[in-house]
Amino acid sequence: MIAPGRVRADAITRGAALPEPPPTRTIVLWCPDWPVIAAARAAGTPPEQPLALVAKGLVFASSASARQQGVARGLRVREAQARCPELVVQPYDDALDHRAFEPVIRAVEAAVPGVEVLRPGTLALRARGPARYYGGERAAAATLAGIAADHGAPAVRAGVADTPFAAEQAARARPVRPGERVRLVPVGGSSDFLAQLPLGVLGDPDLATVLDRLGITTLGEFASLGDEQVRERFGIAGAFLHRLAGGRDPREISAREIPPELRIEASFEPPLDRADQIAFAFRRSADDFAERLRAAGLVATTIRVGILDERDILLERTWAHPRWFDAADVVDRVRWQLAGGVDPTGLEAPVIAVVLEPVAVDDMANHERGLWGSGPDERVHHGLARIQGMVGHDGVVSPRVGGGRTLSERVVLVPWGDAPPGGERALATVRDRPWPGKLPGPPPATVLERPRPVDVVAASGESVDVDERGVLSGVPERFRAEGDRGDRGGGFAAVTAWAGPWPLVVRWWESGGRRLHRLQLVDAEGRAWYLVLADHRWWAEAVAT
Repeated sequence: MIAPGRVRADAITRGAALPEPPPTRTIVLWCPDWPVIAAARAAGTPPEQPLALVAKGLVFASSASARQQGVARGLRVREAQARCPELVVQPYDDALDHRAFEPVIRAVEAAVPGVEVLRPGTLALRARGPARYYGGERAAAATLAGIAADHGAPAVRAGVADTPFAAEQAARARPVRPGERVRLVPVGGSSDFLAQLPLGVLGDPDLATVLDRLGITTLGEFASLGDEQVRERFGIAGAFLHRLAGGRDPREISAREIPPELRIEASFEPPLDRADQIAFAFRRSADDFAERLRAAGLVATTIRVGILDERDILLERTWAHPRWFDAADVVDRVRWQLAGGVDPTGLEAPVIAVVLEPVAVDDMANHERGLWGSGPDERVHHGLARIQGMVGHDGVVSPRVGGGRTLSERVVLVPWGDAPPGGERALATVRDRPWPGKLPGPPPATVLERPRPVDVVAASGESVDVDERGVLSGVPERFRAEGDRGDRGGGFAAVTAWAGPWPLVVRWWESGGRRLHRLQLVDAEGRAWYLVLADHRWWAEAVAT
């Protein structure tokens, strides 16, 4: 005998379909017209007053009295006011909607854990636990609806079904008997219950319009179509709605998790006026910050440090990290932000508080060490971080490729652990801009820290220059770069190949404008030199071997 919910191994090998998982009974609590209720309470509007909430020029929600006069969702404001002259119009405030519903959520969570907020005014939770505690699904749904009503959600209705979608539609359905607050769909009956509902409950007007043109007007008719047919015609989104229509909602109830408080604030009394004193006093707060993250199973990859001085001036800065912040890294950032490259006693005003909060966090599991450790990368990071702690924030930098016309402009030096100004995306945007006059790739392997003077001569021994038309005065035959390893006794190296010149004229209409010419030479050793002519003098800026 095969246990329920199992299938023989030979059936799997023959390609038999696996059985559907057993349905998870769901309770959904729904408060009709919640956005209107929240807005009316905030504005002090009488409940019987016709009210409409407007978003983007269209009616988002309307009260029952307004709907009786024809004010429906999706109407333009002028048409709604023409149908109901005494209509009160207010802008829809999503934040107010959420804030007003928070007491209801907390009251239900205090009675039953594992509550998921579908939207303000609608809650979902698994039915098994409450049903066992309150003596049945109907009793549990009625009790929870009463709790929600007692804490600010009037006329709450509840639906119980095999799937969250079916349970929500049961809560929204017209009561079978007057005053009924709970609609119970029997186990296995979700597809039959949904079959007679219109397509509009799926929330996709475009799909409903297309299906209506095909003669399909109810969820049951839509669910009768084959899965492959729906996927081929309507894609992944249509296939998902097809499963909802057939009572096969693949979603699971996900309980709301309240994030832990990770913000740290350290106050100093009396105020401190030395950066090293503040960093030392903040060390315990940094340890507390790291411990809170560890307890939550998180690591901080970006933090924000705010420093408040006696003048009520708040200096904030966001710091990024190549891996994640530990307590020592946090203290270093606070010290660097305080010092700012000056003497530790150079604070403009004594500091009364330091505020630390994470900007970007990640799961700790994504940053765990491998089975054999992280090897050289970890040692490199600790070494650079230690040097940076001794020499200062700007003492250790890493290069990035940026945008610009010259090679020196394209090298962007970023302090170790910091993100480029504006982030990597902004740097990539600058890099990909059209830069007229920029040399095409590939770039040279080595950009010299300081350009070297270079002598370029023709076969006649005269120096090669560029005239006003951008033409070389002679063919380069030999050249000499000061400090080059091939420069022995002041001799010249032979030029085996050359290309250019490429002009670069930048802001020629200003006194600070530049007029440059670039030239590429290849010497007898196969090295390619990138030369720039400025004020009739050649300079070597890069070399490729």
